Amino acid sequence: MSQFVILTDSCADLSAELVAQLDVQVLPLSYDMDGRIVYNYPDNREMDPHEFYELLRAGKTATTSAVNVAQFAEEMESSLQEGKDVLVLAFSSGLSTTYNSAAIAADDLREKYPERKIFVVDTLCASMGQGLLVYLAAGERAKGKSIEEVYDWVEANKMSVAHQFTVNDLFHLKRGGRVSATTAVVGTMLAIKPVLHVNDDGRLINIGKARGRGASLKALVDAMEKTAIDPANQIVFISHGDCLEDAQTVADMVKERFGVKEVIMNYVGPVIGAHAGPGTVALFYIASER
Repeated sequence: MSQFVILTDSCADLSAELVAQLDVQVLPLSYDMDGRIVYNYPDNREMDPHEFYELLRAGKTATTSAVNVAQFAEEMESSLQEGKDVLVLAFSSGLSTTYNSAAIAADDLREKYPERKIFVVDTLCASMGQGLLVYLAAGERAKGKSIEEVYDWVEANKMSVAHQFTVNDLFHLKRGGRVSATTAVVGTMLAIKPVLHVNDDGRLINIGKARGRGASLKALVDAMEKTAIDPANQIVFISHGDCLEDAQTVADMVKERFGVKEVIMNYVGPVIGAHAGPGTVALFYIASER
């Protein structure tokens, strides 16, 4: 039995199997898919990810909504009532108000449970970058570290989680205000694929472009080569917007180029997928800088 609870939200894009393996708790975020409110549980009980992306391909629109303070408070309180301390690793404040809701809930609960310890981290991470940080934090806990020690470790290491993204369809980024209509039209005509990352402020920004899908996937691995720390001994995470074959191409490249022993893959969840669209591929690893 874990000595304290690690709680994250479903933007971490961890599979149900990995959630069980790590013994972490996940608060499901919700989204509106064409008028239907869907909760994003790790086991995808309310909507299969393939179905989600097929609906986007068919022109349906998904909108995401912020998790409220009460939802976080309820999730935390169930652990506090069992006499357990809680460490929350929340979705980047640069992309969502999730962290703010968690922090407010924690403040309220500290007054109600003064004997318990509650720590909340703004991971400044997204998708399986957030998932990688949760994975590593669970590993530190498994070594027998206290909640204070794991909290300090996460705060000291979160800026080392590199996020490299590329998308296949610029029009999803246009709808989210990430690129202009002109850029979307011209870029699509010229087969320009943007390369993006999550910066030190936890925001998704454009850092380059590649001509064609193959070049954009290679660009993710090229970026890893520049900054990855001891890649052969890392576990690398890759998420994808219903394009497993392309994600596997990136996995094969990192194994061949760096000797990476293990790659863990899962879907880009609906919170990011609603904005990035089908065909998104993202690579996450530990680096000297983001």
